[in-house]
Amino acid sequence: MASGSDRNPIIIGGLPSQVPDFDPEETKEWLDSLDAAVDERGRERARYLMLRLIERAREKRVAVPEMRSTDYVNTIATKDEPFFPGDEEIERKVLNATRWNAAVMVSRAQRPGIGVGGHIATFASSASLYDVGFNHFFRGKDQGDGGDQIFFQGHASPGIYARAFLLDRLSEAQLDAFRQEKSKAPNGLSSYPHPRLMPDFWEFPTVSMGLGPLGAIYQARMNRYMEARGIADTSKSHVWAYLGDGEMDEPESLGQLSIAAREGLDNLTFVVNCNLQRLDGPVRGNGKIIQELESQFRGAGWNVIKLVWDRSWDPLLAQDRTGILVNKLNTTPDGQFQTYATETGAYIREHFFGDDPRLRDMVKDMTDQQILHLGRGGHDHRKVYAAYAAAKAHKGQPTVILAQTVKGWTLGPNFEGRNATHQMKKLTVEDLKRFRDRLHIPITDKQLDEGYPPYYHPGRDSEEIQYMHDRRQGLGGYVPTRVVRAKPLPQPADKTYAAAKKGSGSQSIATTMAFVRILKDLMRDKEIGKRFVLIAPDEYRTFGMDAFFPSAKIYNPLGQQYEAVDRELLLAYKESPTGQMLHDGISEAGCTASLIAAGSAYATHGEPLIPVYVFYSMFGFQRTGDQFWQMADQLSRGFVLGATAGRTTLTGEGLQHADGHSQLLASTNPGCVAYDPAYGFEIAHIMQDGLRRMYGEANEDVFYYLTVYNEPIQHPAEPENVDVEGILKGIHRFSTGEKGEIPAQIMASGVAVPWAMEAQKILADEWNVKADVWSATSWNELRRDAVDVERHNLLHPEEEQRVPYVTKKLEGAQGPFVAVSDWMRSVPDQIARWVPGAYQSLGADGFGFADTRGAARRFFHIDAQSIVLAVLTELAKEGKVDRSALKKAVDRYELLDVAAADPGAAGGDA
Repeated sequence: MASGSDRNPIIIGGLPSQVPDFDPEETKEWLDSLDAAVDERGRERARYLMLRLIERAREKRVAVPEMRSTDYVNTIATKDEPFFPGDEEIERKVLNATRWNAAVMVSRAQRPGIGVGGHIATFASSASLYDVGFNHFFRGKDQGDGGDQIFFQGHASPGIYARAFLLDRLSEAQLDAFRQEKSKAPNGLSSYPHPRLMPDFWEFPTVSMGLGPLGAIYQARMNRYMEARGIADTSKSHVWAYLGDGEMDEPESLGQLSIAAREGLDNLTFVVNCNLQRLDGPVRGNGKIIQELESQFRGAGWNVIKLVWDRSWDPLLAQDRTGILVNKLNTTPDGQFQTYATETGAYIREHFFGDDPRLRDMVKDMTDQQILHLGRGGHDHRKVYAAYAAAKAHKGQPTVILAQTVKGWTLGPNFEGRNATHQMKKLTVEDLKRFRDRLHIPITDKQLDEGYPPYYHPGRDSEEIQYMHDRRQGLGGYVPTRVVRAKPLPQPADKTYAAAKKGSGSQSIATTMAFVRILKDLMRDKEIGKRFVLIAPDEYRTFGMDAFFPSAKIYNPLGQQYEAVDRELLLAYKESPTGQMLHDGISEAGCTASLIAAGSAYATHGEPLIPVYVFYSMFGFQRTGDQFWQMADQLSRGFVLGATAGRTTLTGEGLQHADGHSQLLASTNPGCVAYDPAYGFEIAHIMQDGLRRMYGEANEDVFYYLTVYNEPIQHPAEPENVDVEGILKGIHRFSTGEKGEIPAQIMASGVAVPWAMEAQKILADEWNVKADVWSATSWNELRRDAVDVERHNLLHPEEEQRVPYVTKKLEGAQGPFVAVSDWMRSVPDQIARWVPGAYQSLGADGFGFADTRGAARRFFHIDAQSIVLAVLTELAKEGKVDRSALKKAVDRYELLDVAAADPGAAGGDA
């Protein structure tokens, strides 16, 4: 027996060593009791007693540390499993039909001349996990609310289609059009869950792995947010996310677990299909992925339910009095379990049970066939039901169900558990016959020998199909289904934007602040003000949005249980259970997930929200571009603000903060309408148009990206007869040259417009050049329009040929044309081919760096003096000025000396 002095005084994960022992005698009695249990009954019995004590302590609400992982057995004891309310025989028949049709659909998609592929093995492993959900848990939308939100694992889509076919939601022609969306239109089915491609069927895009779990967490949180703010009753909605164990290696999969636990999102359940395989190999061949994930989720504060073994293991585990079987399960690596899934019962008897006489004795009365069918828990309907019921009943924490399965289950020996299963897309005739026999599908050998394998439907009036319909009607309708019930929002009156259109007078403000002022006026609107959802990654103050703290407040379901250090300030930090502002910490991924959930609320819950996500522009499209693609796929709407934009505008921060390319990245997203406005009046018209297009009668599935800057400038009042159409389409003439004789055109966007205005003056005063200045509010939209025009002209040569908007707009303007921005040249170069004249662009190509704004702009040669040189250069090419003027300009403005540049304005966080 160990003495007290031999014990390590530091208990890892337990009580700190500084806590005094007020009753050493009582402590000794407990320790001696444990020692006696070890000595007299053995370590396994002592371990069991300790686990029961921990369990009882939690029941009594005694705070004890969580164990990182538990034994490799089911969390729910057999005696604690609830009654299974379904008809297991009918559900088996339904699932067999679903399995068959899913595999046949993918196999038929591989027919000669098509060969578009598909994946069978993922659904084969997770079929029971879905079936129990469909039959007993997933709530539909027919009761008028949002139902449940289900994030289906992308590679399992064939099984979801196959089930929809049995329910007459999809036709045989549609199954045969799997992955042939255009050539078989309107019957085409998308490869994976893509709401944009199938907007009445799928709700959530999930196949970019890692984004499903991230999106599910923030969807569950958004449900709570909407309820807390009185926008929608989401109390009955539950979020289910179906994930793969290999998928959990993606940083996004586990990166935001803590927020779900911190906010007590018990409306969220992860179901991780642990088939122990990645796409083409084991997840943890030498380890145990279920144990690893259990540790991670427990450590993050989640409720963990392990669903490892099916009911055939129950008698064996019941007789394991020594713990030898549990120890064997604990110590066998996943790679070996994967092998057991492909081997015979005799092999398993020899290699799993054969190395210990106690294990051999356990199975001595079992046949090899019985040993072979010792199964995984994720294939047992009763065990799955018990896990789901426990997850729904658990309060105060999100739940993860770790369900062990076999990849390719029921598909036969060529598929089950094989490393290449993910890439195998077609079953041979012999594979199909074995598969048919295993599933008891009434299809003849002749049908399989003579052509493509047929689909199987037991008949609309069959017991199985009626059972399926009854179950879905009882649960509120069919899933997946996407429904848009939201009505157009009333639009704010023009006067809401009046202040921005007056300019800033003598005050210098950044375009970020101009935007914030417009937003503040919009949030005062009685009709739509409450629907704005403000989102920022930890820097509301940086973007000048601390003005919203006192009124809108920061959402926190627990409220503010402390006195804020800045409580005496007018703009003190304020948290509230009904707060309007989402503060997701330093996590652009989390913020973007909030943006997507809020931006799709019009469909998910029938209540439009207007998310406004403001971030450092460098950390937007570059850092979370995959999520913005997900946003477009999910048909989410809202405003995205790339603040502190530009490669030279954000002084002092340096390379990784200097954004000169997010506009280019935004141009690659077809769902994104991107603008680079220069002044407040332009922002006002863009915001007004965005609300109309996304939330008014237009009802468009787009989102707006505006790049705004932190450099203070004076904002002019809106010009008389302002060209609103030009602002919205991408270009308008802001200033007509009044002095000089030699014509030229300067096109600029965003913060570069003031440089262009300065260049206009220098050209007139010093070089006799009369230059017009155009504000190019959107290079991207101009290009998008021109591409659409060219496509139309290509396919309709017999019709009158259309002209791109930018060409028409610049028609009659005497060139040359010089374009400039704080972006790399590729941004304005998007429109080069449609500009009617000689064209040159200036841009901030290369890495950014820390320096004054003036020095940086001189380095990239995008400042006013460099614009002057560019205009003169183009004029010299046309013979309108002498080439000697170019060297004079270089020398006069010291363009080769970065240090000679005027440093420009300093500061200006917003």
